Amino acid sequence: MSIRPILIHPDPRLKKICAPVEGVDPSLRKLADDMMETMYDAPGIGLAAPQIGVLQRLFVMDFSGKDTPPDPMALFNPEVIWASEEKNTYEEGCLSIPDMYEEVTRPAEVKVRYLDLDGKTQEMQLDGLGATCAQHEIDHLNGKLFIDYLSRIKRSMITNKMKKLKKERALL
Repeated sequence: MSIRPILIHPDPRLKKICAPVEGVDPSLRKLADDMMETMYDAPGIGLAAPQIGVLQRLFVMDFSGKDTPPDPMALFNPEVIWASEEKNTYEEGCLSIPDMYEEVTRPAEVKVRYLDLDGKTQEMQLDGLGATCAQHEIDHLNGKLFIDYLSRIKRSMITNKMKKLKKERALL
């Protein structure tokens, strides 16, 4: 396993729609392992493949919390097949938009269909933080960032801060 560099907004790859995986093979399982290690190192609770420059429909997540055993998940070709009318608002952040947090309102519960590490179709119902995390990561696969839910002014301010951060990091 290896830690991969995480792309920082604005990077055009973060706005691309990702291609479906054709099947789960050893190279994709290795990619999922690398993504999990990268996510834990960052640290974060979710990471989508485009965030490391891979434009395929895959994300990993582990929203188990500090006081419970890890529960890592890799989801290939995930899709929301049902969403509740009830909404939840969470303060979201993103590993591609470091140290920026804003409230985003999304469906409180979702059912997600995906391929697991063995390439088998699975369905999972999520609520609370898990539902928010899955929707956030699926957005990444569709070229959408959490800041796209914000006002144009807030989005512009965050984008300018990220441009400055990228310049500062380039000088190091």
